[in-house]
Amino acid sequence: LSKRTNTIGVIVPRLNSYFISAMLAGIEKEINGAGYNMLISQSLESQEKEAEYAETMMHNRVDGLIVTLAANTTSLDHFQPFFKHNIPLLLADRGVAGNEYTKVVIDNFKAGYEATSHLAEQGCTRIVHITGNTTRDVYAERRDGYKQALKDKSISFDESLVFETDLTEISTMKVMNRVLKMDVLPDGLFVSNDFCAAICLKTLRQAGLKIPEDIAIVGFNNDATSRITEPALSTVNYPGQEIGEAVARSLINRLNAVNPSQETETLVLKSELIVRSSSRRRGV
Repeated sequence: LSKRTNTIGVIVPRLNSYFISAMLAGIEKEINGAGYNMLISQSLESQEKEAEYAETMMHNRVDGLIVTLAANTTSLDHFQPFFKHNIPLLLADRGVAGNEYTKVVIDNFKAGYEATSHLAEQGCTRIVHITGNTTRDVYAERRDGYKQALKDKSISFDESLVFETDLTEISTMKVMNRVLKMDVLPDGLFVSNDFCAAICLKTLRQAGLKIPEDIAIVGFNNDATSRITEPALSTVNYPGQEIGEAVARSLINRLNAVNPSQETETLVLKSELIVRSSSRRRGV
């Protein structure tokens, strides 16, 4: 495939996410270094908009496309024209089980397992999990890691302690209102992003609960929010820039190949649990 526009398209759910911003910085660094420009669109977590922008990218004759799937995307049919015209397409962060596209991710099962195991090791036995749309593999895998950790720690899984949301401020507040009305409060909280974890922390403290003595909290992403809460949030470091760099390098390698193909592979980058004051109890 010969270069046509020296432009790589990128479709992301939202631009105001710490992780997405870091990922875009990584993509831009790599593609600019290789002589490409970046054309960005945001789907606003809508499959319909994602399909619309995919078509726009085709019309703009991008040389390749990088996509972080919208929360409600269930079909990847709108990307078939890229296959038809042999235009490389890679998924960053979010994928769909069984899809035929290359993706760059972390081991979300392992990350969810480690976060939940840590809470159990701090003495938590009633752990709430607040997650995103489990149609997305990242959230489904974190939930599965959570469930496996409970099993390995001999803690019974309770479906009523899992809340699937759109991870917005409003939905998080609704969950916390339900949590605070529980007959038996949880003693641990694993939340799938730091922004929502910070809202949980603030809400619980306003209700007179001590963090982590009454409820220990672990978030996800290691964004700036996690470092400025009081107490500071334990979290999973999600290497956004590294994911962006890796997916961009993979795409550029395909564009530079003599006979570029759509062979599939999954590149798994390392994540890390960062333990801070929101979950560390009694020096455990």
